[in-house]
Amino acid sequence: MADLSAKPVFALHRGGKMEIAATVALRDAADLSLAYTPGVAEVCKAIAEQPEMADEFTWASRVVAVVTDGTAVLGLGDIGPRASLPVMEGKAILFKQFGGVDAVPIALDCTDVDEIVETVVRLAPSFGGINLEDISAPRCFEIEQRLKDALDIPVFHDDQHGTAVVTLAALRNAALLTGRKLGDLRAVVSGAGAAGVAIARILVEAGIGDVAVADRKGVVHAGRDDLNPVKREIAAYTNRAGLTGSLASALEGADVFIGVSGGTVPEEAVAKMAEGCFVFAMANPDPEIHPDVAHRYASVVATGRSDFPNQINNVLAFPGIFAGALQVRATAITESMKLAAAEALASVVADELSPDRVIPSPFDPRVAPAVTAAVAEAAREAGVARS
Repeated sequence: MADLSAKPVFALHRGGKMEIAATVALRDAADLSLAYTPGVAEVCKAIAEQPEMADEFTWASRVVAVVTDGTAVLGLGDIGPRASLPVMEGKAILFKQFGGVDAVPIALDCTDVDEIVETVVRLAPSFGGINLEDISAPRCFEIEQRLKDALDIPVFHDDQHGTAVVTLAALRNAALLTGRKLGDLRAVVSGAGAAGVAIARILVEAGIGDVAVADRKGVVHAGRDDLNPVKREIAAYTNRAGLTGSLASALEGADVFIGVSGGTVPEEAVAKMAEGCFVFAMANPDPEIHPDVAHRYASVVATGRSDFPNQINNVLAFPGIFAGALQVRATAITESMKLAAAEALASVVADELSPDRVIPSPFDPRVAPAVTAAVAEAAREAGVARS
């Protein structure tokens, strides 16, 4: 095997990217007797009598579990739990860096839906929230819903909802920049997996004029007899225009392309989109429509890559969403909280818009505080806040 240690990326990852740090000092026997036995027993007994005290006297209420089964990791696919750990560690340090939220990576050596749900439910008392990560569709939908039903802490599948929140924020600002409203726009989403489904849902919630979703076989519509339950649900609330046929045909006259599927969209299909259209081609590392091609026809272009302007990056959403939810001890993350996150994210750069700036940089220090405050307030308004 080649020596990989000289590569900078391996040097950075040697020993992992995380460590546990104490928040109290152990300087002498008196400190030890308070932090551990015998003093700790007093706190344990109090929590046994009043379980809600754990929120104040343990770290559980401010720590998130980043849970995966390694079946849909980045663009790598099903690489298994052990190989997924560098990504999960990365996710955890993004939580801390951008949202001040502690997170623990948990890679599960199982892919059965029942086993994953049972395992996470049993782990849940140690955490204030569950962030599901890189679990393949359609299992991810059932796993998330069952955990939301079973637990009274926030459960959030970032591949779905983080992507959707950031996409909506960028689309709001693209519309604002060009003097349009969401209700004026017809969008086409390429991909009916986790991200595509969530994007369609949030666009409908936000009042998009119309949105159609396309999978490998073309536009998802109620007349198809090959749809799984998730796609049948999509067909019921999208595609009011009744489009059928291919993705390329759906793009004719469309105002927005949103790509979360990979593959390549031919330039001739892009050329038939509406004048001043938006192209959000987010596949990594190769966008469905290369920005050089997109710029020939689109007024605003976004990708999932950091080396082009307008990166649709989930790190703009999930740290602040969880920080806000944990701040008020929310029992769930509601649709209104996601919409509030998108609106707050868009507002950060609403006075600084240009075709190359419809979404903030992940390093913009205004992002996490804005999203955190908006999500916390939305949780209170939705009645899911406990403090």
